[in-house]
Amino acid sequence: MAGLVLDGSNPDVGLLYDINGLAKDAPPWFDRAMAFTGEYGIMIGLVLVVLAAWWSVRGAGSAEDSVGSVAGLLWAPLAAAVALLVNIPIRGFVERPRPFLDHKGLEVLVTGKTDYSFVSDHATMAMAIAVGVFVAHRRLGVGAIALALLEGFCRVYLGVHYPTDVIGGFALGTAVALLLTPLALALLTPLVSAVARSPRLGPLVRSRAARERDRAEPGAGGIGGTRSLGIPEQRPDDNNLAA
Repeated sequence: MAGLVLDGSNPDVGLLYDINGLAKDAPPWFDRAMAFTGEYGIMIGLVLVVLAAWWSVRGAGSAEDSVGSVAGLLWAPLAAAVALLVNIPIRGFVERPRPFLDHKGLEVLVTGKTDYSFVSDHATMAMAIAVGVFVAHRRLGVGAIALALLEGFCRVYLGVHYPTDVIGGFALGTAVALLLTPLALALLTPLVSAVARSPRLGPLVRSRAARERDRAEPGAGGIGGTRSLGIPEQRPDDNNLAA
């Protein structure tokens, strides 16, 4: 299946030449900036978005909201890792060469790419992280998705992927992040709840100011309590029913 797209009249190849052709008319400094952005910059940006979302959810809503959101944010990078693992057999099955191996005249701005092209690891990771952030924090998630789309554009601009490689990566990252979210949250939420109850590690889930606010609210058990995390408190007479 190495010859998925070899015909120059194919829209996939035509779009590849159109987007990559922009690099030929751009100044060298811009191409260098795009190379860094496409290889590292956007992924660094997504990490910063995850950290910004984590900082935000620690102090917003109820303690239970913080636990659920932090668990969702933990799932975002894990979803990217799982999606990359899923991509390994896909790449081996499709065996699609990099576009610069089959098409002449491309401006290749990143060297050393010897693995298969379909699907794009960068696009897969970026979209998996972005969708994971969107599940936990809608506003920042929209920005993360915009960064993921830019990552896809960069991969084609750099001449190392076909547009369909990127689209496939977007689909794979989204599918893994969304379909496995219920299972991931079922496993991560109890762990995050336990961390939230820890006097030392609790601020990783709920900010100190928010914890103080929780304690001040009437009927709130605080971040270390059980009612604020959605777990009903035991009544004093529960153990004395037999008496």
